[in-house]
Amino acid sequence: MTLRLWPRSLVGQMVFAVAVALFVAQAINFTLLARGQRQQVYANGGGMAVARIIDALERDRRGAMADPDEGPPGRSPEKRHPRLQVRDTPFAPPPRARVDADLAAHVAAQLDEAGLDAQQVHAWVLPERHKTEKMRGPARTAIVSAKIGGRYVVVRSWLPAEGKRLQGFLIWQTLLLYVLILVPILLIAWRAAQPLRTLTQAVRRDPMGDGPPLIEQGPSDVRDVIGAFNASRARIGTMLADKDRMLGAVGHDLRTPLASLRVRVEAVADEKLRDKMIATIDEMTAMLADILAVARSGAGKEAAERYDVATLLAQMGEEYRVMGKPVTGPDALPPLPPLSGRPLLVRRALRNLIDNALAYAGSATLLVEQSGGELRLVVRDDGPGIAPTLIADLVEPFARGEASRNRATGGAGLGLAIANALAEGEGGRLVIANRDDTSGLDAAIVLPV
Repeated sequence: MTLRLWPRSLVGQMVFAVAVALFVAQAINFTLLARGQRQQVYANGGGMAVARIIDALERDRRGAMADPDEGPPGRSPEKRHPRLQVRDTPFAPPPRARVDADLAAHVAAQLDEAGLDAQQVHAWVLPERHKTEKMRGPARTAIVSAKIGGRYVVVRSWLPAEGKRLQGFLIWQTLLLYVLILVPILLIAWRAAQPLRTLTQAVRRDPMGDGPPLIEQGPSDVRDVIGAFNASRARIGTMLADKDRMLGAVGHDLRTPLASLRVRVEAVADEKLRDKMIATIDEMTAMLADILAVARSGAGKEAAERYDVATLLAQMGEEYRVMGKPVTGPDALPPLPPLSGRPLLVRRALRNLIDNALAYAGSATLLVEQSGGELRLVVRDDGPGIAPTLIADLVEPFARGEASRNRATGGAGLGLAIANALAEGEGGRLVIANRDDTSGLDAAIVLPV
């Protein structure tokens, strides 16, 4: 399973981007402040060490330096560590001391500025922390050794311990920035995204443009988008109305001469020729009705309402059984959420699927499956199924499978196209798949809850 860090929503992307930018900015700020704090620590401790080195040289010149091996009276030899030493041999640091090259470089630079020729400068820091009167907080002992004029000057100084004050300050500062910046951005993004969500729902619920215009709200850019959508939907509604009127006129103008032609064909004396001509006219009339059904699918004037899917399927199964056709309705179902839409259009789509199942398999079974936020209205048959390579093409108008979807048994090949158009008109889709357990086909109208 792939871990998805980048959110998909507008609000999530804005908040995530700002949060990452704040984190990076605070990380850079922390690095710079930590570096500055460290330089200040070296400036304090290194300056104190340089001052003591100069003091040690001055005392050594006057002969006032104590024997570095004696130390203060009353202490054991292992605890003797005078703060100022001038020795002829290199200094051996304690085993626990840690080399600090940055402090040594800082002291060497300051000695050079003071005019002292320091040939070798080394620095060590002891890990133990102490409380001193000079330092406000805990401090660590620093030992600096410098070779000046052939002798080794060793001094002890104090380095302020790098505590957690800076880290705690930056953590609270980061949290405060998140609250002060992310909360307003979250509110602004939500204010911009809410109208967009309403727009998305309107497009999915009413793709044909029959609903009322949406309220233009939110930022100016979002209001412009909603206004453009309202204008576009109004134009689409006008075009659909013109199309319906044109189709009605075409259907009337074609049915009239076909009816007149059939009346004249009745007068043909040759019975075989007359029957063939009547069959051709009936086929043309049926094809015209199918074409008009495809063109008008989803454009009905039925008002949207809430309906129960189980009741709808049970009624359809009963209607077919009354006509003596083997259609099995769904068994006892768990409570299902009601759907909102136009149930007559759903009935028309399911009726086409049931008729196909009866034509090619001899029987049909109606099922309901719930998956997430969708309901699948399944028409299942035990027929030969469809070649997988042909499934995607069969929802196109006039498309037929050669083996089982031919004109002799399946008409003009518009049943699935009508069902698909009706399903899309309800915001759903038509899904056709061969059954895995046995031969047969599952044709499902998938509708959002």
